[in-house]
This record gives sequence, C-alpha cells and structure tokens, in this order.
Amino acid sequence: MNDERRRVRATNRRAALALLLIAGPCLSACVTPSSTRPENLPAHINDVFLDEEMNVDGFVERFEGESRAVYAHRVAIVEALDLSPGDVVADIGAGTGFFSFLFAKAVGAKGRVQAVEISPRFLDYLRAQSDARSVQNVDVVAGTTNSVELPAGGTDLAFICDVYHHFEAPMESLASLYDAIEPGGELVLIEFHRIEGVTNEFIFEHVRAGREVFQAEIEAAGFRFEDEIELEGLDDNYILRFTRR
Repeated sequence: MNDERRRVRATNRRAALALLLIAGPCLSACVTPSSTRPENLPAHINDVFLDEEMNVDGFVERFEGESRAVYAHRVAIVEALDLSPGDVVADIGAGTGFFSFLFAKAVGAKGRVQAVEISPRFLDYLRAQSDARSVQNVDVVAGTTNSVELPAGGTDLAFICDVYHHFEAPMESLASLYDAIEPGGELVLIEFHRIEGVTNEFIFEHVRAGREVFQAEIEAAGFRFEDEIELEGLDDNYILRFTRR
C-alpha cells in the first residue's frame, strides 16, 4: 500500500472510531434494515450454486478463462487494491478462489484471506485447493444468503467481484459486512455495467440493477463512496471503492 493510501486509511479509522464513541450502539442499528428480496432479482439465481451435485470443473473453466475480463486482468485488479502484508481481506463469493489465492500472496504470512462462499461444492473446492497449494493463510468460510458470517471488526478490506447482483438479501448481507469490516476499512465492488441498449441481453436480464442503484444500497448500509478505480480492458465492468463509516 502506498503512503498516501495508508494515510487516508488511518484518517478514516480515526474518524470512524470517533463516530463510534459518539453514536455508540445506535450506529449499528441504523444500518440493519429488514430482510427484503429485490423484486427484480431473477428467480432461482443461486440454485445452481446451492446444488450439491454442481459441476465445479465446469465453473473453473468458465470463471478462469482468459476471455473473462476480470480473470484476464486479475493481477492488475489485485495491484490496484494496494494491499499490505498483514492485511485481512474478505473475498465475498470467492467461487473457484483465483482472487483468494492472489490475495493470500499479497498479504503474506502475517495476513489472512477470508474466502466466503454459500456454495457447498465451492467450499469443498476451496479447501482442497488450499491444501493442494499448501496455502496456510486462507480461511474458507461458509456464508449464507443473508450474512457473510465473519467476526466483527476483523476485516480490513471486503472484495465483491461479479457477485453483488447474486445477493438475495442485499441489505442484510451489507449489514453483516458493515459489522465485519473494521472502522475505516474498505469495501471494493466490481460489477457489470447495466445500460439499456448497450449491455448485452443476458447481462441486462441477469443483473438486476445498474451502478446507481448498487452504489446507493451500499451507501445506505453505512459505507462512504470514495472513488472509482479505472483499469484498461474492463469495458463491461466498473470498480467502486467505499470506506466503512
């Protein structure tokens, strides 16, 4: 992490801790909304991932192909996060784990990666890959459709790549993320552009909303929008960075 980012993160942490001292338990209550499944979320969007007979190899081929932009630019994406040795990173919806294992290298032996998944087959695959690669700093975490199931205040940065549109209870999931991320910590969202007449039909139907809606939901959960990270080659995606208030 560069010195400027360290300074900004430290400032954010001090400000957030001061706010916690003032607001106390009220702050957490303000970002705990009722459970609501978005009306325009495609039905059965997660059924294939919850199927214990899911073909993992098929998803490895699909997720880890060079034709997939976020995979092709995975190294540049990780570098853009400016991670430091010792950081704790949560990979939300880790899937086949290609980001998780890159994060594990970036944060070093003193850091941790929390690979969160709701899919039983992906959870098994992540554990097997951790063993096969002799990776000691990846914790495989079974999440739920409304909670990331992470300990409070233990995460420096949460990373959500092409997964947020799968959240069945986005505000509850965000509330659990708010609790998991330390004050002043970061949330980074990578999602598909959803622009009528521009976005291809499959993505337009599959992704329930565009950037404005997703950004507003995250801000409503207690996160402050910081900036957009721009990377050449990610034409179909945007990257937004937030801090936990």
